[in-house]
Amino acid sequence: MEHYRKLERMYDAAPINHWFKPELTVSEGAAELRMVTREDFHHAAGAVHGSVYFKALDDATYFAVNSVVPDNFVLTARFEIDLLKPISLGTLVAKAKVTGEDERRIYATGELFNEQGVLLAVGKGAFARSKIPLTPDVHYQ
Repeated sequence: MEHYRKLERMYDAAPINHWFKPELTVSEGAAELRMVTREDFHHAAGAVHGSVYFKALDDATYFAVNSVVPDNFVLTARFEIDLLKPISLGTLVAKAKVTGEDERRIYATGELFNEQGVLLAVGKGAFARSKIPLTPDVHYQ
């Protein structure tokens, strides 16, 4: 669907992603993000910093949610993460899906794996529709 491809291009255009170099695939109510880790993602003890786990899970759940909102940018309202295992090198794979909706929020969960399928972290978030339209001004094209 063209909406999903536009979301992927919008994500690729974000300046922060030029540094992290993640790859995002969006589908109906779901998203998958892949990111190759590097040593400059490490904390002092030599493993990937939790902020990278957070980014992968927040981004994947965010785009799972925006896949079901065709007209406006969504915003992360709340996000929780449980860090389960460390990784030093390899590929992070975040898989997310929409889990529900109420009058104010859309909810999604995500799981973060290494390339062997070992679960590294889980996250869940609440997302709100913004008043920012999805237009070329936000690289939705």
